[in-house]
Amino acid sequence: MAYIIDQEKCIGCGACAPQCAAEAIAPDEDKYRIDREKCTECGACVDSCPVGAISKP
Repeated sequence: MAYIIDQEKCIGCGACAPQCAAEAIAPDEDKYRIDREKCTECGACVDSCPVGAISKP
């Protein structure tokens, strides 16, 4: 199951996007979202989030 970004916690900093080798993370208005079809579940994005908004559902 792919990772998700909690939209209530996300501050829109974008720190996670460059960490994603699959390019599954993109901005969506003022927050970021993970494309579940592209996510390879590597977890590289999790540690890059300063507010802990990324997790598995």
